[in-house]
Amino acid sequence: MSTETLNKDILRGGQFLVKETNCEDIFTLEDLNEEQKMMRESTKEFVDRELWAHWERFEKKDYAYTEETMRKAGELGLLSVAVPESYGGMGMGFVSTMLVCDYISGATGSFSTAFGAHTGIGTMPITLYGTEEQKQKYVPKLASGEWFGAYCLTEPGAGSDANSGKTKAVLSEDGKHYSISGQKMWISNAGFCNVFIVFARIEDDKNITGFIVENDQSNGITLGDEEKKLGIHSSSTRQVFFSDTKVPVENMLSERGNGFKIAMNALNVGRIKLAAACLEAQRRVINEATKYANERVQFKTPIINFGAIKAKIADMATNAYADESACYRAAKNIEDRISIREAEGNTHQDAELKGVEEYAIECSILKVAVSEHVQQTTDEGIQIFGGMGFSADTPMESAWRDARISRIYEGTNEINRMLAVGMLVKKAMKGHVDLLGPATAVGEELMGIPSFDTPDFSELFAEEKDLIARLKKVFLMIAGSAVQKFGPSLEDHQMLLLSASDILIQVYLSESTILRTEKNVKRFGEESQSTQIAMSKLNLYRAVDIINQKGKEAIVSFAEGDEQRMMLMGLKRFTKYTNQPNVVALRTQIADKVAADNGYTFD
Repeated sequence: MSTETLNKDILRGGQFLVKETNCEDIFTLEDLNEEQKMMRESTKEFVDRELWAHWERFEKKDYAYTEETMRKAGELGLLSVAVPESYGGMGMGFVSTMLVCDYISGATGSFSTAFGAHTGIGTMPITLYGTEEQKQKYVPKLASGEWFGAYCLTEPGAGSDANSGKTKAVLSEDGKHYSISGQKMWISNAGFCNVFIVFARIEDDKNITGFIVENDQSNGITLGDEEKKLGIHSSSTRQVFFSDTKVPVENMLSERGNGFKIAMNALNVGRIKLAAACLEAQRRVINEATKYANERVQFKTPIINFGAIKAKIADMATNAYADESACYRAAKNIEDRISIREAEGNTHQDAELKGVEEYAIECSILKVAVSEHVQQTTDEGIQIFGGMGFSADTPMESAWRDARISRIYEGTNEINRMLAVGMLVKKAMKGHVDLLGPATAVGEELMGIPSFDTPDFSELFAEEKDLIARLKKVFLMIAGSAVQKFGPSLEDHQMLLLSASDILIQVYLSESTILRTEKNVKRFGEESQSTQIAMSKLNLYRAVDIINQKGKEAIVSFAEGDEQRMMLMGLKRFTKYTNQPNVVALRTQIADKVAADNGYTFD
């Protein structure tokens, strides 16, 4: 890593809200190096050959084919990208691991779930929390695909409240092993895994403990039948029952009572990787929908020529572009933070754990935004295909069903919305993000007389960047007043937190999109980025609408009298355009470009 990068003042997690970011300081897909581009191409070739060409097999619950393709991915090294070289992996940086997760996940949710469960929560806890002996024993086999991993956290009574699990671990009298008994459910890869990461409670400990448990069914392990699911049909999902399953004491993962921390940190990584896993799915749906709309003729013209279809194509492409922008911005922040910690003498394990944890807010934001966009995109894909989209003979129907799970796993979107705001407030309380100063300044600005000067918005994105700065003030105004009013009990006001979170999400996505395009305009020229400029402007316009709605909803729900009137005036002032964009013209420009390219070509 360069000294320049090390010395650069990289924003801490959540600081995007209170500090300005220069476009030169963010990473974009256009910044990929040659090695990363080659990795992307080889991943896409594997997906086209082994997954996309056989998507029907995944819909017919062909679990054996999922396992077969996972082994092929292992042979190509695609399961080992994030694993350090000392344990048989490729030891690539966080951006590269995001890249593979992105492009390997677009063809079928069945494979992407198996891949994510294995490389993430099935392997990563050992890599990051295991002893040297544990890592040497298990990680090389997991990295190569010789063995597969699964993660046993959820129980019938412990879903979002993960630390409430009832599974017990009892130490034997001779102190040599634990006996684990309990029931786990929704376990991905259970049908073909070799090793489980199992969470259980020792005695009456406050927190659960993690264990590495080999899948030996003669050792008190039984599996339920494959679950019947709405989507991800060929992802093996079973209940796992443990009955006095003996686990050597040396297979405890990390320390006693550290399981909840392991689970939460695994979810932080899982959230941003899940967001990445929803990107290529959007691109492929856009490609298929565009090809169909170019070929489907009604009223003597291809349906792509109709404004109603153009609006859909434009919105789908804009969502994908915004999501890419935000995901890779955050991924590089994490990679840089990991490198800084390693340069300071931290182990790779500690550096990666703390690096990801630093951006837990952004991970939650991305998980929510991209999982909801992929659902919208697949829904519109079906609509563009019309009756054929509803048919199981085309991949639109399965794409829509597969997308649905993304809003549930790695923590539901409701949980993640509340986490994003809650973590930000906690960071402010610890002094890691100065929210109080900027929030106070916004309050003083509301009391003052607004400027009536006409600003100079002649430079590209000058108005958009000014508007984003004001959108941040909306969040600070609402969150600052809410914290002042409710204090520590703010977390009890879930509907208010949901509104605040939607504002936070739109700020991060719209800023990331503008910064990506601004950076590319400076190096590639404005003409080459004309459609990206249109997508950036359209995305911001939609963000303003959402922030207006959610801001008003919050303000009228907790403020009264003069305070309410003042905040509503502030909301109007902070979300006001000087020059409204021509939304129809923006959508037409975007759709025409996608139609001419016969698909999404902005990555």
